[in-house]
Amino acid sequence: MRRRSAKVPRDAVHHPVFARFYARMSVTADLRGGVAAHREELLAGLSGRVIEIGAGNGLNFSHCPGAVSEVVAIEPEPSLRRLAVAAAHRAEVQVDVVPGTAEALPVKGEAFDAAVASLVLCTVADLHQSLSEIGRVLRPGGELRFFEHTLAPGRALATTQRALDRTVWPLLFGGCHTARDSVAAIEEAGFELGTYRRFRIPEKGVRLPTTPCVIGVARRPAVADGATRAD
Repeated sequence: MRRRSAKVPRDAVHHPVFARFYARMSVTADLRGGVAAHREELLAGLSGRVIEIGAGNGLNFSHCPGAVSEVVAIEPEPSLRRLAVAAAHRAEVQVDVVPGTAEALPVKGEAFDAAVASLVLCTVADLHQSLSEIGRVLRPGGELRFFEHTLAPGRALATTQRALDRTVWPLLFGGCHTARDSVAAIEEAGFELGTYRRFRIPEKGVRLPTTPCVIGVARRPAVADGATRAD
């Protein structure tokens, strides 16, 4: 089965220390923290052409249903992209790993049936522009599947999240911002919200800034509007 990786240009995102940490931590979280089950839920029922925004080390690839004809996986960080290429070769569906950023996706408009954003909207430099780009590349009626850290419902943790986002957290964790309200941002970008649910990782024990999460689906409107119009 054909799989390819585009030649790598000079990278706009380069977090080598965090990339090594994330590559280890994410595998442990999948195996021991139950995150693999959330990836399975996120991708269940997908079909056709799929674009994944910020594929990381490619842990979602093994969960793609057989009805997916192709995955174009965008990953800007070179160390994680190399791991994603290796994961693509092990995948049961066709996966092309491509360098690029969420704010300027290197693909044509209205080219995909679905987009996947998995623990990435917290890290993008411009959330509004990234969601606008996702809307641009989805066909009318196409789905956005999202699994993200999100703003805590409680005041105490939300205040802590905001304080950390203004100071050390993005520097230590590859640009991650824990206090972003992903659901509100997706709706403001012009997507139609479908079902979603909020939950905690880990479910019990000490609450971390990244503990509040949300998983769900939204759709590009079948009639394009200014927020999701293709170029």
